[in-house]
Amino acid sequence: MSTRRNFIKQSLTVGISMIAMPSIVPSTVFGKNAPSNRINIGAIGTGRISRDHDMPGVWKYDKARIIGVCDLDANRVADAKKYVEDYYTKKLGSPYSGVTTYDDYHNLLGNKDIDAVLVSTPDHWHAKIAIDAVRAGKHVYLQKPTSLTIEEGRKMSDAVNRSGKVFQIGSQQRSMEQFRVACELVRSGRIGRLKEIEIRLPGDPPGGKTEEAPVPQGFNYDMWLGQTPYIYYTEERVHPQKGYDRPGWLRCEQFGAGMITGWGAHHFDIAHWAMDREYSGPIEIAGKAEFPQSGSGLWDVHGRYETEMLYDNGVIVRGITDTTDKPNGVLFTGTEGWLFVSRGAYAASPNEPISTKSKSLQASDAKILSPLGKDDVHLYVSADHHGNWLDSILENKPNITPAEVAHRSCTSCLLQHIAMKLGRRIYWDPILERFKNDDEANSMISRPHRPPYQF
Repeated sequence: MSTRRNFIKQSLTVGISMIAMPSIVPSTVFGKNAPSNRINIGAIGTGRISRDHDMPGVWKYDKARIIGVCDLDANRVADAKKYVEDYYTKKLGSPYSGVTTYDDYHNLLGNKDIDAVLVSTPDHWHAKIAIDAVRAGKHVYLQKPTSLTIEEGRKMSDAVNRSGKVFQIGSQQRSMEQFRVACELVRSGRIGRLKEIEIRLPGDPPGGKTEEAPVPQGFNYDMWLGQTPYIYYTEERVHPQKGYDRPGWLRCEQFGAGMITGWGAHHFDIAHWAMDREYSGPIEIAGKAEFPQSGSGLWDVHGRYETEMLYDNGVIVRGITDTTDKPNGVLFTGTEGWLFVSRGAYAASPNEPISTKSKSLQASDAKILSPLGKDDVHLYVSADHHGNWLDSILENKPNITPAEVAHRSCTSCLLQHIAMKLGRRIYWDPILERFKNDDEANSMISRPHRPPYQF
């Protein structure tokens, strides 16, 4: 079985590289009115993470220009237009008004001058928009997690690989030096044989006001709900009408699984990278979690939880809610020591719920952290995540987090969420992407889609 898994992994790696990287960059990569070295970009979803992280991540590069912004909230899209144009006015030293607004992402995708899109929407729209974007001939930078369900993630990865477009998931920890070095040290045997990985994530509190309210003028709430069931509007189910604080949808299971996919998509991706299991997944999963009691408020995602996953290499990956003495990060334990990696003081957005204050890279022995030699494992180097995506488009080279890698990382998170819900051990086939002899668990791989927003 391991031989078969290695063959599939190698085939996927080669296939993705060949499919995602056309041998000649077509003229349509660039807008007809743009310089030949510039990528015209449309931003889909202009809330907190787009403003704090994604749009600034690309507009700092002269090789890119944001020319379109799209949001279902009229106030937010007008605000985004001003936000981008004010930046370019200051950068260019003269008045700039080259940003077009859209209230439907399909219309943005129809603009032939737009070469690539930043997708920074709520989680339940990620996979659908990514699929539509690559089918429209656009390159995609997608905020994590990849999808709301495992089935959606599979469809998204397959669509990207058929399209020949460059896709990057927003797992920016891949482009942070300490995470790459940690994975290189683990793969190089600095802590001996890897035995266990502990993933420590923040938690989400219950709460949220449940009172129904009128839908704000200029907000397409029905489309915002997308393929999920219709439910009445209340501000704390969606996003603030004033400001860009952390939105309530992050804590509603209708739109995402909570922290297990929110932060988990980052950390479990690092676990896969360190284990060389980027195109695979666990074979056994167990978990338990605290969920808000009925009547405790609007928000219903998991609270404190514990999970355990077994991989085919014998490594156990545990997931826990972080505590004071166990800060947010990834702990690798081997037969000859341990290594801990975290973001340190870095935060993608000032509104992130928890930012660890621990050192970004620590080990049980200073020798573990000594510089890598030429015979050690050296992994893909990316100094900037958005820049890596842009370079992949312009320079015809692989990027650091393609679609299949993104799907597998998200799948590991969703598998844990299913285990939390079932409260028992489940057995997964990472090749077939099905549970073994478990109809109940297999029924949770997908969700019904509400028309007309189905895939």
